[in-house]
Amino acid sequence: MVTRIEVGYRQGVRDARGEAVSTIVDGYMRIPVKRVRTVHVYKIDADFNEDQQEDVVRSLVDPVIQEASSGRLDIGGYDWSITVGFKPGVTDNVGNTAAQTLGDIPGLELGPEAGVYTETRYLFDAPSLTRDDVEKIAYGCLANLLVERVEIRSFSEFEKCEPDLALPLVHGDDKVSVNTVDLGGSDEELERISREGVLSLNLVEMLAIREYFESRADARAALGLGPNATDAELEVLAQTWSEHCKHKIFSAKIRYCEQGKAEETVDSLFRTYIQGATEDVGKRVGFLVSVFHDNAGAIRFNDRWNLVYKVETHNSPSALDPYGGAITGIVGVNRDPFGTGRGAALLANVWGYCMGSPFHAGPLPKGLLHPRRIRDGVHQGVIDGGNQSGIPYMRGFEWFDRRYLGKPLVYCGTLGIMPRLIGKEPAHEKVVKPGHLIVMVGGRIGKDGIHGATFSSQELHDDSPVQAVQIGDPITQKKMTDFLLEARDRGLYTSITDNGAGGLSSSVGEMAQLSGGCEIDVKKAPLKYQGLEPWEVLLSEAQERMTLAVPTDKVDALMELSAERDVESTVLGTFTDSGFFHVTFGDLCVAYIEMSFLHDGCPVMELEAAWEPPERRQPDLGAGDEDLSSELEALMCRLNICSKEKKSRQYDHEVKGLSVVKPLVGLKNDIPADATVMMVEHGCREGVVMAEGINPRFSDIDTYWMAASVVDLAARRIVAAGGEIGAIAGLDNFCWPDPVQSDSAPDGRHKLAQLVRACRGLYDFTRAFDIPLFSGKDSMKNDAYMGKVKISIPPTLLFSAVGIIRDVGCAMTPDAKAAEDVVYVLGKTRDEMGGSEFLAMKCEQEGGCDAAGSVPGVDAEEARSLYETLSRAVGEGAVSSVHTPSLGGLAAGFAFVSMGGELGLDVDLRKAPMDSKVKDARTALFSESNSRFIVTVSPDKASRFEELMEGTACAAVGKVTRDRQLCVAGIDGELVVDVDVLSLKNIWKQPLQEI
Repeated sequence: MVTRIEVGYRQGVRDARGEAVSTIVDGYMRIPVKRVRTVHVYKIDADFNEDQQEDVVRSLVDPVIQEASSGRLDIGGYDWSITVGFKPGVTDNVGNTAAQTLGDIPGLELGPEAGVYTETRYLFDAPSLTRDDVEKIAYGCLANLLVERVEIRSFSEFEKCEPDLALPLVHGDDKVSVNTVDLGGSDEELERISREGVLSLNLVEMLAIREYFESRADARAALGLGPNATDAELEVLAQTWSEHCKHKIFSAKIRYCEQGKAEETVDSLFRTYIQGATEDVGKRVGFLVSVFHDNAGAIRFNDRWNLVYKVETHNSPSALDPYGGAITGIVGVNRDPFGTGRGAALLANVWGYCMGSPFHAGPLPKGLLHPRRIRDGVHQGVIDGGNQSGIPYMRGFEWFDRRYLGKPLVYCGTLGIMPRLIGKEPAHEKVVKPGHLIVMVGGRIGKDGIHGATFSSQELHDDSPVQAVQIGDPITQKKMTDFLLEARDRGLYTSITDNGAGGLSSSVGEMAQLSGGCEIDVKKAPLKYQGLEPWEVLLSEAQERMTLAVPTDKVDALMELSAERDVESTVLGTFTDSGFFHVTFGDLCVAYIEMSFLHDGCPVMELEAAWEPPERRQPDLGAGDEDLSSELEALMCRLNICSKEKKSRQYDHEVKGLSVVKPLVGLKNDIPADATVMMVEHGCREGVVMAEGINPRFSDIDTYWMAASVVDLAARRIVAAGGEIGAIAGLDNFCWPDPVQSDSAPDGRHKLAQLVRACRGLYDFTRAFDIPLFSGKDSMKNDAYMGKVKISIPPTLLFSAVGIIRDVGCAMTPDAKAAEDVVYVLGKTRDEMGGSEFLAMKCEQEGGCDAAGSVPGVDAEEARSLYETLSRAVGEGAVSSVHTPSLGGLAAGFAFVSMGGELGLDVDLRKAPMDSKVKDARTALFSESNSRFIVTVSPDKASRFEELMEGTACAAVGKVTRDRQLCVAGIDGELVVDVDVLSLKNIWKQPLQEI
């Protein structure tokens, strides 16, 4: 029996969700509404009596602010009703949680179809709305038709119909089949098979697969298989060889040519530059534990703990369904550190988004969501995924550029902590032996997430698959991770990995490399619903699942603990030393592939790269010593500089109670910290410093110096917070437009050359700063094709850094602390306006030009000496505050220092360390030269500070004042900036304050 229960807010209680919808519809869609109310609908598939019904309602309602009714809730009149619910097979987190809650009611038995399904009704008081208006609201603001269904009714229409009791069920049967794919056709036919099957395999790869199966025909015949691949085998190879999993472009052999230089060959960007840099640095730093071969990288924190870190992207799914893509991104990356070695407890999350402007007013290509909707959905998805998992957020950023309209970049990262030993064995080492059992733990398998790996390896287009979208369930994952940490500490398994890209095919296939083979029966796998083919069970990336290697003498204890903790665990097969990836469905053979071909058989790509500096026109800036106060005010309210406080505060920064330097700091805790600091356990003085660097605008000029800049920025942010050079490790996340030359990517050689140059920059400057790369990820083909319109992202490198601080009590923040403190500038300012936020602003004002010019360089030797010297001064307690100017240069830097402490600064630019080519105040203030700090020091420590900093580019340029006025004298001594600090702060906060 299906019972419908509607829950709404009592009269006079604020409906925050309804108000938010009203604000968006009125302010963003420009459709006038008086009021929006929400009603939560629960459809319960269960048999219960009247007494139990009271318990059911009580379980679903907050009686202080809500009221409920079986059937329809009397909520009074309205004009239009929009009901939004999930389509069949889509994860319903609220429904799942409600079902678990109702399961605790004595005697109540839920039906076989998962029990509870939820919908939301939006009731609009708006007499002037037409049905066309309501449809625009429903499809443009409230629902995503990829995963949700919509019902629109007027008040009279709704009242006339019976309450809807239909359940969004997936109707399937138990019939399964293992189909074969004829690979004997023409080249065109092979390309069609790959394209229509969303395999993302090129012709060379398809030919290699055909040759493999034809050459094994006799051996396969004994298993009842023919010379053609089964559907499962082709899908397994496609996901294992996908760009997402195999990183084929980073492994390619590249012929690189540059104007005026001899052609070079780079045999694997990864081995040459990423791995090469880390092997070099690792010999010197001595804290690397596990790099490049596991789900995340691990470094030694102290004698008891290792730190484990991973940052991922979830770009394509977030473009289709921002909420589902983002929540899946964060719970997915949570499982990476958790699936490293024998498992790491999750310590902190980070996030970062590159998007189009939320105020975008122009037309959008067909199929693209408005960036405002993407932004809201992505934020909410990551918030829900992390907050419900009990993990604090320690870093976050947003970057806006119109070129992210096609594919937003959604970075999600997780830092974990792993004991050095489990029993007497190293916790970072996986052990998988023949005879160990294959055990799947956590959520059930559905069609959601099929083709996720291959889908993420291609550009976004009109026919992008709906089933690639998933919705993560953080509650199920939290239960699973708590259970598995307990099992880990009891030694009940010897290896663990995530069922992420490629699902069981990936997790089991990777772990089987350690034993030499596997045999898995996917018929035993628990399903969300019937109707999945064997290959779908094998490939589904449905969330909240891990795979374990369990010794036979431990499996009973594991299963007993699993039942006690209400987590589903299933034995699916055995690891072997057969040399084959062997999959069955009961008595049917589904896949039989040699491990060597599965993991090493993918042909190496051979690519061409050609570099020519782009031709660009710089705006005419005119004279540079006039009053620049208005320029500073205009700069501070630009989207890439302005306050992101409203969204940031919605994240939970304080759960676990380990934070020291919060994401927001200063007198009013509203200025972004350059880096955050946290303890790893209560009572431990050692801590972790987290920071990042990103600046895709520099890529428009030269990606080599872009890479150098982001490494330098992340390193000096760590130093600014109290960390030290030599105790920092980094992660690289490359997000690139398609760098493979083709008809659809006619500039592929140039994009690939940009990638080569970025890798070289990363190599040179991680080595110079002794920062090993202990983890990373690349995401290629970040282009969107919507109809005939192509939108490509700018080449983007996110460099994330984690450092170790010996005493968290010495941590620094950027805000000025006291009047009369001396203000110092450390590091030279140079005539390097290229790619700056100031030039970008001028280009937008002028039109038809670029933020060209000299992109900031990095003098690594000079910078390292400065960083090491400043660290000594901080460690000695000679410093009050440290800030690292970046976007907006010294001008924005002085503003942040003063706004943070709500104090004034009186600065003379003539005293600042300056290159002789800097001739005017505008360049001095807005150049974004690297390797600089703004430091404040109390007067009684100024002499000691200057003594410590002797021999570096360090100069006292002014003092902190009580009058809350930011005053800057220019190169000629005239006052060029004179602004009220609180007024400037209001300007800085305004742009995104309401959204």
